[in-house]
Amino acid sequence: MEIAKGNGKLDGKKLAVDILVPVVGGSIIGALANKNTQEKYKKLKKPTFSPPPWLFPTVWTTLYTTMGIAKYRADAKAELKNQKTRTDVPYDIQLGLNFLWSFLFFKWGLRGTALVEMALLLGAVTWTTYEFYKQDKLAGSLMMPYIGWVSFALGLNYSVWKLNK
Repeated sequence: MEIAKGNGKLDGKKLAVDILVPVVGGSIIGALANKNTQEKYKKLKKPTFSPPPWLFPTVWTTLYTTMGIAKYRADAKAELKNQKTRTDVPYDIQLGLNFLWSFLFFKWGLRGTALVEMALLLGAVTWTTYEFYKQDKLAGSLMMPYIGWVSFALGLNYSVWKLNK
């Protein structure tokens, strides 16, 4: 997979930042939001399709990494077209909603609110994917697993909320 900028040169520092912001940010948010909540989560009724707990950090690290690569590629192409804000706004919104969800669901136990917020997150991720795709088809394609996972997580959030009302 080619990840060089539109001019053919790789900006390693920008690529690292684009990857590290969601990966490190997600790790910090996860640690803060999930602190002292694991026992409560274990006691919740969960649907049969609920994945094992070890899968979540693996999936999120992978998604955050591909998200960072996609951002790097989309930004590089957008800069060439003077359209960078078209990718920054939806990306920042979806990342903020992504980080907020963990607090709503885990830390504060607001599973119904988290469900509504995740529906907004799915819309923001879809918008981001669309804007990335307009700049760089591979950047948009790299976001597709994220849409799939958030869609799955939306169903999981709904089921946990419904089973524990």
